[in-house]
Amino acid sequence: MSATPSRQIRNNIALQRYELDVDGGIAFARYRLEPGVVIITHVETPLALRGQGIGSQVVEGSLHLIRTEKLKVRAGCSFARSYLAEHPEFADIIA
Repeated sequence: MSATPSRQIRNNIALQRYELDVDGGIAFARYRLEPGVVIITHVETPLALRGQGIGSQVVEGSLHLIRTEKLKVRAGCSFARSYLAEHPEFADIIA
C-alpha cells in the first residue's frame, strides 16, 4: 500500500516525526536519531481512522524518506517491527 499523491509523508524535524495528513487529522511515526540511524519509536493513527492501513502508509513513506536520506532504520516499537518483518524490500536499510 503506497501513500497517494495527496497523502505525502513529510519529515517534521522539530517534532521528530514523519507525518501524514489524513481526513483532518495527522497520522505519524515518531523517531529519534542516532548517528546514521533513525529509530522509529511510536506510530500513531487518529482513533477514528484506525484499521484502514494508514499506519502502514506512514511507516512505508517514512522508510522511503529514510532510504532517500541514505540512513538506516531500527524499529523501536512493535508496529514498525512487524511492518519491517512483513516487507523484506526494506531489508537493505535495517540497522
